Amino acid sequence: MSKIKRGRIVRGSVTGIEPYGVFVSCDDYYTGLIHISEISHGFVKNITDFVKIGDLIYVEILDVDEELGHLKLSIKNIKYKNNVAIRRKKIKETPLGFKTLEYKLPIWIDDSLKKIEK
Repeated sequence: MSKIKRGRIVRGSVTGIEPYGVFVSCDDYYTGLIHISEISHGFVKNITDFVKIGDLIYVEILDVDEELGHLKLSIKNIKYKNNVAIRRKKIKETPLGFKTLEYKLPIWIDDSLKKIEK
């Protein structure tokens, strides 16, 4: 069952900001626009006061265009930044660093050249 339906609240990533609204990617198949009128009940002078590019937010789906994969979205009636903390894992360096790449790269090149020659 698809989670993308009118009236649902889903999580998305802010991918773009324009003077007229916010572009949000909801998954691999759907992108949407939060029109500036759907950001707040009050006057919105600067959209970046509400969201920034890269923010993970919750959005309410107002309408779905299944054919194009476009959504009309809103955040003005929901807590759009609620529970959106990202847990990041600490990056661990490998003892070999780039040595593995240095070793494997010539092998990969030879394999690719052999495939091209065939």
